[in-house]
Amino acid sequence: MKKNIACIIVDDEPLAIEVIESYLDGLGGFDILARCSNALDAYTVLQQNNVELVFLDIQMPQLSGISFIKSLHNPPKVIITTAYRDYALEGYELDVVDYLLKPIRQERFIKAIDKYLSQRQNKNTPIAESAHQESAKPFIYLKSERKTIKIFIEDILLIEGMKDYVLVHTRNSKIITKEQIGVIDEKLANNNFMRVHKSFIVSLEKITAFSSSSIEIGKREIPIGRIYKNEVLRRLMTSQM
Repeated sequence: MKKNIACIIVDDEPLAIEVIESYLDGLGGFDILARCSNALDAYTVLQQNNVELVFLDIQMPQLSGISFIKSLHNPPKVIITTAYRDYALEGYELDVVDYLLKPIRQERFIKAIDKYLSQRQNKNTPIAESAHQESAKPFIYLKSERKTIKIFIEDILLIEGMKDYVLVHTRNSKIITKEQIGVIDEKLANNNFMRVHKSFIVSLEKITAFSSSSIEIGKREIPIGRIYKNEVLRRLMTSQM
């Protein structure tokens, strides 16, 4: 049975810890051994556990993140998470994996994890390979009722805007969210999706047929909005060439 990657989060902001936790939960393959509000507590955890990766804030009480790294004789890999740009050069001189600026965007977090896993994969560890494949699979998070749901991009067929909510059609389910369709459109940017109507976003890969007035995805017919028509048809015709 494959072991997960042991990591700790060191930050004096509870919300920042929650964000990193949610991203790691979505990726899978990681065990969070501890959540520390200061570097001294983190030092104790490192002495008692085999920690492979540390998510480390810089500005903390008692001891800064930079000073903490310098104090360690054989530190684990470190991803810095901070609201300050000023320490980027010093961080990289200490051979950190990556330097993430708060608020940390999910796609930027995934890039940092991929960077860490690539370094780890060079040691031919099967755990890294498995976790890397999982993290490399594009996805978005959407809030639905009281949950935040992970949706893989490749599973999305279309997005349908309703009066008070948005319906996400996937291969196996329909997910209701109150996020605005424009916000979801931005999340799907550069992922081969297209707004074809004020109430519809479609996956270009899932289109099975189209005409000058509508698009078909399986048995579902989606209208093409008047203000979107020229751009939609241009893009669809170009994709055939």
